[in-house]
Amino acid sequence: MEAIRQIISVKNHSVTVILPDDFIADEVEVIILPVQNKEYQIPQWQVDQVRERTEKYLKNPKNVTNIDDFLKEIEDDL
Repeated sequence: MEAIRQIISVKNHSVTVILPDDFIADEVEVIILPVQNKEYQIPQWQVDQVRERTEKYLKNPKNVTNIDDFLKEIEDDL
C-alpha cells in the first residue's frame, strides 16, 4: 500500500488532489485534517523503508508474517 501525504490549500470549501501517474486504485480513502504544523516532514529514511517494504510485499504478497507470529517473535526476543 502506498500512502500519499500532501498539504493542500482549501479554496471555496473544496480541495483537489492530483495523483501521481503510477498511482493505480479504483477507490481511495480520504482523511482530511487541518494542518497543525507545516514544518513536520517524514524523515527520508522512513519514506525509503516504507517504499522498500511495499515493493517486497507487492512482489510476493503471500510471503508475509502473521501478526500473532510477529508479536510472539518480538516477545521471545525480550
